[in-house]
Amino acid sequence: MTEVRPTAAASAPLWERDVEVAALRRAVEGLRTDGSPSGSLLVFTGEAGLGKTALLAETRRIAEARGCTVWSARGGETLRSVPFNVLRQLLQPALVSLLPEEARDYLGDWFDIAGPALGITEPGERHADPQGVCDGLVVAVRRLAKRDWPLVLLIDDAHWADQETLRWLAAFAARLEDLSVLVVVARRPGEVSGDSAELLDTVAELGDQVTNLSALTPDATAGLTRATLGEHADPAFCREVWAVTAGNPYETVELLAKVHDSELDPVESSASELRALNRSARGGGLVARLEGLGIDATRFAWAAAILGTDISVDLVAQLATMSHDDALRCAELLRSARILTAPQPAGAEPAPGDLEFVHPLIASAVYNSIPDALRTAMHGIAAQVVTDSGLGAAAASRHLLQVHPDDDAELVDQLREAGREHLAVGAPDAARRCLERALKEPPRPEVHARVLYELGCATLLTAPATTIGHLQTALAMPGLDGDERVDAVFRLSQALLHNDQLEHAVRTVEAEAARHQDGPARMRLQAVQYMWEGIYGEAATPGRSDRLAALARTCTGRDNSERALLILRAFDAMTHGENAEEVVELCDRALVNGRLAPGLGWTDTEWGVELLMMLGSSYAYADRLDRAESLFAEALRVYTTSGWSGGHLALAHAFLGLAYRRQGRLKDAEAVLRESLRIAERVGRGLPLYWSASCGLVDTLLARGHVAEAWATAEEYGFAPPYPSTIVLPDTRSVRGRLLIAVGRTKDGVNELESAEKAAAARGGHNPVLAPWTVDLALALAAEDPVRAARLASDARRQAERFGTDTAIGEALRCAAALETGQRRVRLTAQAVAYLEASPCQYEHAAARIEHGIAARSAAELGRGLTLARSCGADGLVQRGEAALERLDAPSGFPV
Repeated sequence: MTEVRPTAAASAPLWERDVEVAALRRAVEGLRTDGSPSGSLLVFTGEAGLGKTALLAETRRIAEARGCTVWSARGGETLRSVPFNVLRQLLQPALVSLLPEEARDYLGDWFDIAGPALGITEPGERHADPQGVCDGLVVAVRRLAKRDWPLVLLIDDAHWADQETLRWLAAFAARLEDLSVLVVVARRPGEVSGDSAELLDTVAELGDQVTNLSALTPDATAGLTRATLGEHADPAFCREVWAVTAGNPYETVELLAKVHDSELDPVESSASELRALNRSARGGGLVARLEGLGIDATRFAWAAAILGTDISVDLVAQLATMSHDDALRCAELLRSARILTAPQPAGAEPAPGDLEFVHPLIASAVYNSIPDALRTAMHGIAAQVVTDSGLGAAAASRHLLQVHPDDDAELVDQLREAGREHLAVGAPDAARRCLERALKEPPRPEVHARVLYELGCATLLTAPATTIGHLQTALAMPGLDGDERVDAVFRLSQALLHNDQLEHAVRTVEAEAARHQDGPARMRLQAVQYMWEGIYGEAATPGRSDRLAALARTCTGRDNSERALLILRAFDAMTHGENAEEVVELCDRALVNGRLAPGLGWTDTEWGVELLMMLGSSYAYADRLDRAESLFAEALRVYTTSGWSGGHLALAHAFLGLAYRRQGRLKDAEAVLRESLRIAERVGRGLPLYWSASCGLVDTLLARGHVAEAWATAEEYGFAPPYPSTIVLPDTRSVRGRLLIAVGRTKDGVNELESAEKAAAARGGHNPVLAPWTVDLALALAAEDPVRAARLASDARRQAERFGTDTAIGEALRCAAALETGQRRVRLTAQAVAYLEASPCQYEHAAARIEHGIAARSAAELGRGLTLARSCGADGLVQRGEAALERLDAPSGFPV
């Protein structure tokens, strides 16, 4: 027979929580106003049993009474390894109400990105980008929230939430301002470390209110005791209740229930029995109480604790090897004992997840009470039960992780499949755990290297140092052959580069290439070697350009290895200022009918994004900005639609900004470069993509004439030495030198430009447009050292004519004109205008027009220059041109 708990105890956890409940009421009421929606986030922290769950239950009651939609979820101590577990719980009410076509309509382009993580569609063949999946989930919940507003999201035991959910929560909490959504999070302090702890701290920082719950006072404990047991409970007994439970609301309620059940008289003479009763309600006492219910009930509770989530009577019956009727009987018995919630009524079809433990403390105590060997065995059985139910390897993997190693080839296969499923939905950390566990089994010798290779791929971006060890070990073993081995070497070289081991990366690829006969594999490895050397400059590998040119001459572009070599040769020729027409011709030969070849696209992983960035940059600096813009715009579109919203998307924005900057679309350039920097900040400072974004933005702001803003940006984002060893576009030293000169630190600027000169000499030459230090240094030295300035200007002219683009020659002529006076300046500026008029670089064209107008005292020419400058968004040029016009109109004119 089911015992009825005292009704007064039902509200016990809310004693002395008037302030917190009032805050919840205000937050819910704020969702019901008719003004603009404004979301809010409340965070409650407190040790176990202090009433966090009760506050969330009260939030639900208040919200539902006011017509709000409420979704809730809870973390689980044994479920932290299950990616997106808490988020899936949270969204289940919304997802089950949508037909597949409705879900696709609501999520739009994000359906294929976020859908697999939510379990509503199958993942694609490629590994999902974790940041893209997180962004897609934020968009998905935002769209669902706009459908079901006003919405209240309740997340209990967030300290036990999976890391993927916490990453989503931190991102979603930052975008609540335009939603009619209240998020309430409850968590214990401490409990977690590492990334999960940082994410929880981020959530707390975003909270509108963070409340640390405290224990009940002695007076509140006495009031609760009398409300539960009767007013005759004497002060000494009440004080002992408080002393025994330390004012913990949950322990107080459980203790008073035990007092009620045992019919203990609440007087001072009975107070000495409270400690023994309290021990029976928790820890070992709870286990003894469970055992007292019988072996079947104990087995049922153990099985429920092993499952942890989606606890149905059917699944528990299978795991505990008992009949369905016996399982229903045990569930009822455990409900009566306040261990589990009630299952579905007898005769009804059990629904998934229809059971849960009354409190996480009980779940933990039951789980920890299972003998170690039996617990391990039960996890193994649970994995089979989950697999047989059709939930897949990823769902079973959390149980497989708990099984002791036993040289089981089938378990290794299951864990490898689980790893693939985790990677496909954007959970690389979960994949890593599965593959690391597979290595402990251990795998059979014939598959051991493949497991290491798969693990290396899973940890490439998150732990390059660890990846290096895995891949080096894999390559030293038998089992990796052909294309798989070549790919492993490529990924090892990537990990070495990420770990700042350039020389080792180059030598690794070079050594592997030497093992192969001439053919596609060897050519691919040679291309990779040249790619890394090209990114990091020629100083470490003398003669590289000559060797690359000789190899490229043998290439016709018949396969992607040859196309890669053609791109690398084009980039090398461009950076060294060789003939631009040849650069463009090499780039064109690397395309198929003017498009990227299959297998060489932006999301193809065989080559990496660096190669295509080289292709687009070669076009950009060879004055084929139409093709550069097309390539980078395609990258942005592909990465956005594919959900690649981490470093790849940051690079796409940065290089599209480079194309816009070269075209003179300075406002557009600034916008996309700021977006690039925003994404790069999220990925992490110090990476080459971060330098590309910050350097490009500073360069663009200088072109716009926003010098103070450029300096502030450089200071904020650390745009200063030491610079990365990689090539950054635009050239870091040239841009930094121009910035220092612009803010009046001419000597420092000259030193920076001279360091750029030395770097160019170490590389064996440079492109005067890519690294325009020659022009800037000549102008800076014009007054102090006119002879050296003239020599630099002459060198710039010679280099520009060698490269041969209208932009390069026009810029060199502008530099030469700035060092002259009178009619020679007029003639040189006119020549610069002629070249730059044919150039696609409108900012430089505008500058040349204004400079020619000043030199020739031509209002018409100034007017044409001002029109161009305004269209570019070059505010500094506009001010200069307008000032020149004013002086031209003045009676005294102005000096040249």
